[in-house]
Order: sequence, then C-alpha cells, then structure tokens
Amino acid sequence: MNAPDKILTTLANPPLQKAVYAATGRLMDHRRAVVTPEVLPDFQELRTAANAIKRHTLENLDYYLEQLETNVTRRGGTVVWCKDGAEVADFLTRLAKGKNARLVVKSKSMTTEEIDLNDKLEEAGIETVETDLGEFIIQLMRQKPYHIVAPALHLTRYEVADVFTQRLGVERETVIEKQTMIARRVLREKFLAADIGISGANFLVADSGAVVLCTNEGNARLTTTAPRIHVAVAGIEKLVPRAADLAVFLKLLGRSATGQPLTVYTSFLSGPRRESEIDGPQEFYLVLLDKGRTQVLANPEKRQTLFCIRCGACLNHCPVYRKIGGHNYPWVYSGPVGAVISPLYQGMMHDPWLPFASSLCGACGEVCPVKIELPKLLLEHRDEIVRTKAAQGQGRLEKLGFRLWAWLMRHPKLYELAGTAGSVIASGDSGWMTRLPGPMNIGPGKAWTSQRDMPALAPRSFRQLWRERRSRS
Repeated sequence: MNAPDKILTTLANPPLQKAVYAATGRLMDHRRAVVTPEVLPDFQELRTAANAIKRHTLENLDYYLEQLETNVTRRGGTVVWCKDGAEVADFLTRLAKGKNARLVVKSKSMTTEEIDLNDKLEEAGIETVETDLGEFIIQLMRQKPYHIVAPALHLTRYEVADVFTQRLGVERETVIEKQTMIARRVLREKFLAADIGISGANFLVADSGAVVLCTNEGNARLTTTAPRIHVAVAGIEKLVPRAADLAVFLKLLGRSATGQPLTVYTSFLSGPRRESEIDGPQEFYLVLLDKGRTQVLANPEKRQTLFCIRCGACLNHCPVYRKIGGHNYPWVYSGPVGAVISPLYQGMMHDPWLPFASSLCGACGEVCPVKIELPKLLLEHRDEIVRTKAAQGQGRLEKLGFRLWAWLMRHPKLYELAGTAGSVIASGDSGWMTRLPGPMNIGPGKAWTSQRDMPALAPRSFRQLWRERRSRS
C-alpha cells in the first residue's frame, strides 16, 4: 500500500485516531505542567545551554570521540567503530558466535532500529528479544515503533491482549497490570538465559567514558548487568564533554518526553565489572555508529539535526503526526524530526513528499528542548526538493500555469473577463466545489480537491462591486 492510501486508511480509523490523540494529548499536558515558569524558572535558559553544549561538542567532535575512546579503554571496555548497520551486525554476529551466544536481550534503542539490527541477528540464527514493554509488544507484532518514546502508543489494551494470546499462548487478559505481569514473567526467563545484552545510549560522556541510559522500566538495568556481555550501540552524536553537562540535559529530557522531572532510572555505566563488584558484565563493548552522521556533520546548515536527544516532544505537538500516526512515515523516525532527518540519511528524493507533510505551525520548534530549528529545516528541504525536480524537468505544467497567471495579471481587461467567466463556470453547491472545472482539474488542482473542497468564485467580482459603490456615491 502506497503512502497516500496508508494515510487515508489511518484517517478512516476512529479507534486509532482516538488512541493517538489521547496518548499524545496526555504527554503534551504532562510536559506543559513541568516546564512552567513557576515550576522551572530557568527552562528557556536550559534550552539555550543545551543548544550551546551540543553545538560546541559537534564542532569539536573528533577531539571528544578520541577522549571517549581513551576513557572507555582505560576502564576495560572496547570501542568498535562502524560506518553502517552492516558493520554493526557483522561485529555482533562474530561476537555472538565466538562466545557461543544464542540469545540476546535488548533494551529500547532507536539507533538499533535505524539499522534493523533485530532482523539481521535473527537471520544469523541469534534469538533477539526486546525487553522494553512497548518494544516487546511491537516485536511480537512485527511492527516498527509508532513513536520515539512510546513505541506501542497506537495500541489499546484490548489489542495487546489479543497479541499476547496469539503470540504467547496465554489466556486473554485485558487488565493492564496483569498484562505487565505476563510480559515480566516471559522476559525474566530471557534475562536469566541471555548471553549478551544490547542497549542504546541516551548520552556518552567523553571525560569519563560513561554510557548514560535514561529509562522508566527496570529492563535496561537487567539487560546491561545480567548477561555476561554488554554491548552499547550509539550514534557518534550522543556525546557530551563532561558529566557536569548532563545536569542540563537530564532536566530537559524527562520533562520533554513524558513530563517527568527525571526518568525513573538514570544509569551511568562505565565498562565491565571490576574485581570488587558483585554484578555487571564480564565484557563491555561500545559500538559507535556513523551511518551518514559525518555527512550531516559536514553541512553547517543541517548539522543542528544532530542535536536531537530523541525526546519525542515534536511528535506530540505536531498536528500532522497526531492525524496520520507514526507508521505512515517511511523510516523509523516519525513526526517533524523524522521529516527532517529521514531525507538526510536516506536521500532527499527518496520520499520527496515527506518535508511537505507539515502545517509549518512552528509548534515543533517551540517545544524542542535543544532548539533545533525544525520549521526552517523543513522549508530548506522543500526548497531543495523543488529545485531538484525543476532540474530534472518536473513541474513544467505548474511553471506554465504561473506564467499564464502572470501574463493575465498584466492585462486588466482580460483578467476581468476571465473572472466573469470563472464566476459562471466555477460555481458549486452551497458555494463550494468538490472538483475544479475542465482543464483546471489536473495536476496540483486535482491533488488539492482530492482532499478538500474549493470555495466557488463569487457571483460578482470586486471590480463590479466597486463600480456599483462608486455609481451610488
């Protein structure tokens, strides 16, 4: 099913519309309550500071990456550099087979979603289990995340009950707390049997080599400590220079994502278990992924997209995301941030409609905790796409239409005659037209009226009304 048909299907699904609106609405309300001047007086200053820290880090990324590698190695870990998802999968496959590992547990990670890591490991014969509740549910359904923070946001408890019954073979249960217990029972067995735990990273601290995870479920701590091997997969942009910088981001991330002053678990992981420690992995690997990030880094105008801390606030506030939902975006990232970064990583003309799936209301830019100029970037993407299409010879009919319009506007008598003719031809019931008349109903005109009605031309033009007024005076 192509994108327009999928979107129409979503719009025609009232239960799905209700689920998405209710969930994003709650997240918006929760965020609003914890960023008010009365609750957090320096919220705007924190946003400015976060933007400055990210900008400085990326402008000196080579230095901080070397510092990170030095400190991870000093603490007994191993840094693995990968240019794309294939290299990540190859490394993990070799590692698993070399350690006779057959089961991998994972905590929530959008970076691993980027590279389809689960599918690649399963193709290599390695069982891979998501342990975040939302990710676990959508893995059972063979779906991609619907939302950056809440991957199963689109599902009702009744749908989850059906999934658990069909895929886990349990009795149908619709009470949310009992559904959680079912998942916990299944996943505990996986944690105890797993050989490797894979996590993402919310932040990487250069001056200590620490991996920072911000979560609301205990699964991430079990994933990173119970198995004998922990592998953290992170994009190279997740760096911050110092642990002190985290004070800024931790105040912003939870508030922007879920409306919490701080996530339930904030974990600092620094290498494998020491001799004096009673738990933790025996081996630790930090996989640093490029996958187009250095290409974005080299573009001064687009570099700010690497500031993103994956909070999902722009999704919750976007009227387009709230209507069409997460699965109608072509890549794993949805909403305004998805419309901005997907073209950068997959090619501007891969899904050229994507940057146009925005009302440009500006809400995404207003709520972004690191002040990414999302509306501006969407406009720049649109400009690049239009210019590319023009260079390829597309849009000739539209250009011709504008030339004819410009010519008509320079000939007042003909313009008035055309307006009079239009008021007769372009009339509709109740003053609205469901389709444009004649040759106007092609190209952009047809596309416009496929989703909305056009107001019919007034019976009398402004010129006629003006003449009547002057004659009366």
